[in-house]
Amino acid sequence: MKKLIIFAVSLLLFACKQTQTEPVAQISSGVIEGVFADNVYAFKGIPYAKAERFMPCEPADAWEGVMECKEYGPWAKQAENDGRSEEGKGDFLANVWTKGLNDGAKRPIMFWIHGGGYFVGSANADPTDGVHLAQKDVVVVSINHRLDVLGFLDLSGFGGKWEKSVNLGMFDIIAALKWVRENAEAFGGDPDNITVFGESGGGGKIATLLCMPEAKGLFSKAIIQSGARLNTNISEKTQQLGKNVVAALGLTAETLDDLKTIPYDSLLSVSRRCQIEFFGEHSPADAKIWGYAPTADGKTLLQQPYTPGFASQADDVPLMIGSTFNELETKFYNDSTLTDAKADSILTAYHGDKKEQFVAAFKEAYPERSIADMLGIDSNIRAYSLAVADSRSAIAGAAPVYVYLLTWVSDYDTEGSGCYHSLDIPLCFNNPYDERYQVKDGDPKAQTVSDRMSDLWVSFAKTGKPAAEGVPEWTAYTKENGETMIFDNEFMLKNNFDRKLQDILYSKLK
Repeated sequence: MKKLIIFAVSLLLFACKQTQTEPVAQISSGVIEGVFADNVYAFKGIPYAKAERFMPCEPADAWEGVMECKEYGPWAKQAENDGRSEEGKGDFLANVWTKGLNDGAKRPIMFWIHGGGYFVGSANADPTDGVHLAQKDVVVVSINHRLDVLGFLDLSGFGGKWEKSVNLGMFDIIAALKWVRENAEAFGGDPDNITVFGESGGGGKIATLLCMPEAKGLFSKAIIQSGARLNTNISEKTQQLGKNVVAALGLTAETLDDLKTIPYDSLLSVSRRCQIEFFGEHSPADAKIWGYAPTADGKTLLQQPYTPGFASQADDVPLMIGSTFNELETKFYNDSTLTDAKADSILTAYHGDKKEQFVAAFKEAYPERSIADMLGIDSNIRAYSLAVADSRSAIAGAAPVYVYLLTWVSDYDTEGSGCYHSLDIPLCFNNPYDERYQVKDGDPKAQTVSDRMSDLWVSFAKTGKPAAEGVPEWTAYTKENGETMIFDNEFMLKNNFDRKLQDILYSKLK
């Protein structure tokens, strides 16, 4: 029977090459059917795993016949998806874009991990459609995984089978990486050349993978985009939070299995209240992360990422790391009440007796920038990124690290979006036209920046060194020279141009 299925798949693949419609692929769990458009094969909503609530995931069930994978599946279950996902239905789905199927081409694989902290987000987003990257002859993969309380409620303090509950959301990603390696050749990819890349929470997840023993060897390069923020969870805290949630739900160690059937809304409401009581309120702009997020337990996660570097197991992984000029700090661009006096008051409140040092350092780094820019500059992510780069570059024999800063702003930005957190996503995917940033369809400047950035991402995935037409040679970072590639209408490599400024900001974060 298996031989008949393989023969049938071969015939379908042959027909697909002739008509370039309704492509099919044989993967480990069955046959999938996708679509062919813009010279790229796309498969969406492919199951890569399954799991019971609060249990480690397992391989997806096999199926008979052909599974249609032409549209995005449901989102992973989360607080802010308006009921669009039944729990378990969207948590373990992958999307794949490629120029070839089972053709032995061994294309580099670019594995995207979505942002949204550790509690929201999805791979099902237009800015991360992989078709334009795949046209550059790489295989693009994106995934969903368990989030928030379902992915990061630490029940390991109860022992037994619950010991494996810690960092489940991260182990979902590891399972997806293993799935990609297992099925790489079906999509024309190289299982030994996988680059993980992600923005914000996605970047934080990559930093976490770099410190997880079970992730070692599953990828060869990493790109962290606006993801350098300190995660402060340790077992002592998260195990206690887990016990608080169990108690608040009226359960005990003996009735813990009832967690699997409590309605999601009740679980979410109670867990959120317990988190606030234990850790306090959390906002997306906070420089530190806690609560339902990865836990450094010394076993599954060896250490906190960004302290200032990663576990030594990651020393041989080439790294790109960077941020945007503003990140989440753009609220003063359209403030009609902003005066020099008001700006001075804000700067004094934030910087205290270091205000004059900060102002002087900002003007030295950015002599042409405005007062609103001074108030709106990112206050933590670049500082953490440079600390990572300093740490990595000081390790003898370590793989190179490349540092970037996106400063580009659309000419059509009339709403004060600035160079905002996540602007790099549509640009690096070569999907530059995004109304959230007033990037208008057909803007040639946006297309040029996006062409160059996506070429840099792809060349890094292919060779471990970012290079692109129109971009000066990008040398690896050293603390002495502080090499940073500036992404703007002109791409420039600058040396330690804002070191004084970032040292001041970093001193506030320790």
